[in-house]
Amino acid sequence: METTIGIASDNLASVSHALNSILADEFILYTKTRGAHWNVEGINFHSMHLYFESQYQALQDMIDEIAERIRVLGHYAVATLREYIELTHLTEETVQPNSSEGFIKSLLNDHDTIIIHLRENINHFNDKLHDAGTADFITGLMEKHEKMAWMLRAHLK
Repeated sequence: METTIGIASDNLASVSHALNSILADEFILYTKTRGAHWNVEGINFHSMHLYFESQYQALQDMIDEIAERIRVLGHYAVATLREYIELTHLTEETVQPNSSEGFIKSLLNDHDTIIIHLRENINHFNDKLHDAGTADFITGLMEKHEKMAWMLRAHLK
């Protein structure tokens, strides 16, 4: 059944494709954050193990919200690792050591990349694709990433 919510079908397809790319970024970051949770080492292991767990749980919720937004728009959310790798703006590689500082730097870089990408799309979704709802939605995602990045950055001071 066609979604008729006042947005042209071509625009819905464009927004959904962009959201699938954002979904891919989130899934890659989620996976890397889980890896940090599993593999962090050092004197502050326990506190960082718990911290990274809280971060990946927040990302898991964001992933679900993005997939549901895509479905609201009448399209399907990608759900394979191959599609995530094809659509992401991130790399799945972590080149930092398995220390809290190494993981924090790597994850912070990815959050910053996502923030920039989300910020670039806000006006595009609203002004060009006439989807104020998704523009507002990704503004909320951006704010969540900004807070997560701030918390990671605070660990490096």
